[in-house]
Amino acid sequence: MPRKRFILAGGGTGGHIYPAIAIASGLKRDFSDADIVFVGTDRGLERDLVPKAGFNLKKIRVKGFQRKLSLDTLSSIKEMFLGGLDSVKILRQIKPDLVIGTGGYVAGPVIFFASVMGIPTIIHEQNVKPGITNRFLSNFVDRVAISFQDSVKYFPKNKTVLTGNPVRPEIAGGNRIKALKEYGLAPDIPVVLCFGGSQGAARLNDAMIYVIEKVMRTKMFQVILVTGQRHYMNFTQLLENKGINTDALGHIKLKPYIYDMQDAYAAADLVIARAGAISISEITLCGKPAILIPFPNAAGHHQDYNAIFLKKNGAALVIEDKDLTGERLLKTIESIVLDKNKLSSMAAASRKLSQPDALEKILSEIKKLIG
Repeated sequence: MPRKRFILAGGGTGGHIYPAIAIASGLKRDFSDADIVFVGTDRGLERDLVPKAGFNLKKIRVKGFQRKLSLDTLSSIKEMFLGGLDSVKILRQIKPDLVIGTGGYVAGPVIFFASVMGIPTIIHEQNVKPGITNRFLSNFVDRVAISFQDSVKYFPKNKTVLTGNPVRPEIAGGNRIKALKEYGLAPDIPVVLCFGGSQGAARLNDAMIYVIEKVMRTKMFQVILVTGQRHYMNFTQLLENKGINTDALGHIKLKPYIYDMQDAYAAADLVIARAGAISISEITLCGKPAILIPFPNAAGHHQDYNAIFLKKNGAALVIEDKDLTGERLLKTIESIVLDKNKLSSMAAASRKLSQPDALEKILSEIKKLIG
């Protein structure tokens, strides 16, 4: 059997890159001698994440369009033209059996020209409401893989399949007893996990200051707060200025970053987070109730749609960023963790939304397309 060649195009944010890396890892497992090449830009996170994952990255010249018409629009048009030339050159050089797009403007020219050249193509949409690039490309590709049932209305039904969002399977493999012991937390008091993505979120941290002040004496629940590397020193200084020593308290754990998130999820009864595709896919895979605060500046407000989807299905409560205060957050936490029936029903609803076999479903569609 001839060696299979695959191109994965996507980038900009981790939400586009991590699913691509998961798919590439699955292809490497199922096609041991496959040639796998990523296409991205010099600007996005793919520049660092793809080589670290052990894959080859080829770069093209392309950038996104501003929402408003400006001089920068002319520059984007020029870059799009150049990106098209770069894409055709790469496609002719590699001669892939299949091209996979995972979103971001970089996927546009690669997927489009692959389709024009008769190369089988598939795109994967991570969010409930798709971005402009994937909505455009869906008219040309052979298959559209979606992560949420509500996304089907945006794409041609005859080529759209619900697969889910591929996340690391080990994320749901933590052991609760071991995790609680690791964090030094009590097994009989609810645990609230709060994080703002890989960089942290200042707005969430600010609200958690009030929560920590109120819960430091009552011990109604325990807290694991991931501040983000760049916010950690400032956050701990703010607590120190208020005379709060979390080390002495024992039930409030502060971390700048957590590498073994499976342990944090295993320990948690409730998760507070933004509503990026990766976060909500991990939260549902772990079957955790959530309080979601969508990032208001996300492209196309896609985090709002992600959060609303979980809320509509009973898996989350939503606080808009503009309405976020410490008082509001504390009341919302209490309304869930102090009500065992609500906590249990939200956990069940969250688990029901998960797609634990997302990667296998995507790989199955890929195998159909390449025969």
